[in-house]
Amino acid sequence: MGLSPIKRLLSKAKLGSDERLEHEPQGLLSEPMFLRALCLERKRAERSRKPFVLMLLVQGGPSHNGNGVGALNKTVSAIVASIRETDVAGWYKEHSALGVIFAELGPADTKSILTALRAKVTAALRSNLPAEALNHLHLSFHCFPEDLDGRDTGLPTGTELYPDLVQRDEAKRVPRVIKRIIDAAGSSMALIILSPICLAIAIAIKLTSPGPILFRQKRIGQYGVPFTFLKFRSMHSGNDSRVHMEYVKQFIAGHVNPGAPGGNGNVVYKITDDPRVTRVGRFLRKTSLDELPQFLSVLRGEMSLVGPRPPIPYELESYDVWHRRRLVEVKPGITGLWQVNGRSRLRFDDMVRLDLKYAKAWSLVMDIKILLKTPRAVFSREGAY
Repeated sequence: MGLSPIKRLLSKAKLGSDERLEHEPQGLLSEPMFLRALCLERKRAERSRKPFVLMLLVQGGPSHNGNGVGALNKTVSAIVASIRETDVAGWYKEHSALGVIFAELGPADTKSILTALRAKVTAALRSNLPAEALNHLHLSFHCFPEDLDGRDTGLPTGTELYPDLVQRDEAKRVPRVIKRIIDAAGSSMALIILSPICLAIAIAIKLTSPGPILFRQKRIGQYGVPFTFLKFRSMHSGNDSRVHMEYVKQFIAGHVNPGAPGGNGNVVYKITDDPRVTRVGRFLRKTSLDELPQFLSVLRGEMSLVGPRPPIPYELESYDVWHRRRLVEVKPGITGLWQVNGRSRLRFDDMVRLDLKYAKAWSLVMDIKILLKTPRAVFSREGAY
């Protein structure tokens, strides 16, 4: 995923060691304190479901000139003087990018809130800065939850609201690189070794059911980046997805009766005894062999061998705010912690908690343990469907 305009500015907007604000306004938080406050506010919003807006202001243009520090002084003072006591101002990036957290936004609709905030901040800047200085300021607003900015998806679409995760990834850069090497090598080996099985599956699908061999579906990756998800087709062609949409909605909400479809007392993420599934498809699902084409997504870097399962876009409509963290914490994977701890027997909230537990405690050793447990979970068919 390419850098957003605000990220490109953040990477360039650096003041020299001699270019510091001489008198920072009272109450302006340092970078570590502000990022900590942002992280806590995000967690608070997940629990309370009360939205907030992060405003980022970056000074572009040449910074090494006589007016650079003076203009930045005036900019910071103007912003701090215009915000409420309940808002939090500080350095998103020390002495180069100013951030403000606007909380307690009230009952107005999001579009009205953003319009009012932009107008208020712009007016404060215009009254304190010359037009030339205004041309070098870049203002952006980032809403949490993300669907509050006018999009319908609710997808995380960048890292601006998650600087703590970016810092965590930077701290584990070497292990992350090793994880990617393992993903590339492992998926390549799997595709080569399992190619005879893949060929046999392709022939079986083609001989027993009209339609394509592969099932292609849009899925959501890390930070809301969509990609094409591949599986061996296990259903009849042209089936109605509304059946699954309604089932997923009820499942995520926790309304699925354990004694419902399938009659086996298990709560599963897919419909058991689904009449849309072909005879070959039922075998593929029970053995998880329909998942083999996903090694291509791992090889392309869209997925990892280990990670949360990538959701279908319509699943997100039923997500609670805290559920969305599974989309930003780590890259999606073929297998994961909940797949080897009950597989399809878990409720959705339990699945998400295990995904978040994995993301928080992630290590290469944990990945290896999960990979070693996966074959047993698959061949035992525990919770499979």
